[in-house]
Amino acid sequence: MALRRQVLGLYRSLLRTAKTWEAASGLVNDTKDEQLYIHNETCTLFNKNKQVTDPELIKVYIQEAETRLAMALHYRSPYPRPVNIPPMGLPKSVSKGKKAQDRLRKQAKPVYLQSHDEY
Repeated sequence: MALRRQVLGLYRSLLRTAKTWEAASGLVNDTKDEQLYIHNETCTLFNKNKQVTDPELIKVYIQEAETRLAMALHYRSPYPRPVNIPPMGLPKSVSKGKKAQDRLRKQAKPVYLQSHDEY
């Protein structure tokens, strides 16, 4: 029950942030676009993960959301920060014998990008 309360509080906090968000540029169009991005990203990820029941996985998702919120507030940008790995630094493995590469790729993925599959 404590996790549920924490998740709902985080959801409300993210939606509240979306309503009060102001773009760093100060332009009205940028502010609206960023507010819409925050709202859509919040709803998409929470709806995607609403069937998750594993407490450890829920804690990982909570940590990701809190990290993304803190980074957005600090850098004044709601968009995910780029990752400092060369584009072809860890290519996707094609054969079954490359489990070490897959493990390295997973470990190199920052906590604030855990929900993004395209990385």
